[in-house]
Amino acid sequence: MPSADVLTQVASQDEAIQRQPQLPQKFSSVRDPLADPHVNGEYLKTNPTWHVEYSPWKAENIYRFMDRNNLAPKTVCEVGCGAGEVLRQLQSKLSPDSRFWGYDVSPQAIAMARSRENASLNFGVADFGEMQTPRFDLLLVLEVVDHVEDYFGFLRMLKPRGDLKIFSFSLDISVQTALRGGALAQRRGVHHHLHHFSKETALSVLKETGYEILDHMYPPPPPSRTSMQKLARPLRSISFAMNPDLSVRFFGGHSLLILAR
Repeated sequence: MPSADVLTQVASQDEAIQRQPQLPQKFSSVRDPLADPHVNGEYLKTNPTWHVEYSPWKAENIYRFMDRNNLAPKTVCEVGCGAGEVLRQLQSKLSPDSRFWGYDVSPQAIAMARSRENASLNFGVADFGEMQTPRFDLLLVLEVVDHVEDYFGFLRMLKPRGDLKIFSFSLDISVQTALRGGALAQRRGVHHHLHHFSKETALSVLKETGYEILDHMYPPPPPSRTSMQKLARPLRSISFAMNPDLSVRFFGGHSLLILAR
């Protein structure tokens, strides 16, 4: 039978181990890399620009949201950074002392992002949940959650990885998409959205995964590109000015920015 001194030593070792910071468990956001469109090249075929044309609009919205909340992060990481143009645009707006990292599971997207690298802006092909990183001042997760099969696990994995997080959710659910046959199927087929959100479900899932919501807002909608969008824009603008929530629930066409920790 072990002596009292040995038992005391073992108990002390166990206590020391328990006090050590626990590394987060690895989490894979890609169930099957061979079948995932972001990895196997299918997403690039249907979205050859990787939405770079929307990056100035996205970056301006993020910057205004940060300014509204007096955020001045020194380390910024975008999870699911795509072609990297949003980070490049943000770098030009924030302090020169800030550092930026972008990670994406898509080798095609990161190949596009490499041309945007500089001394303070770096990109890498990685599944963020499977790598170890320092804790960042700010995580950006922009239209990514709807692409991840296990988005509850994805959100729980992200929570300890940054002090603050800015999420952007595409609000696919609206009266207009429910009435227009094939609208949600198109989002699934062309943009590979596995999940569809409304304002209420986006806020709810963050609360259910342990986040504290600090602020949220509808950013201005993206520039109209089709004739139908241009015709509908005046009506949407008038209805949004009168009642933003009701307008978004009826017409759609908006995203939701959320600041959380």
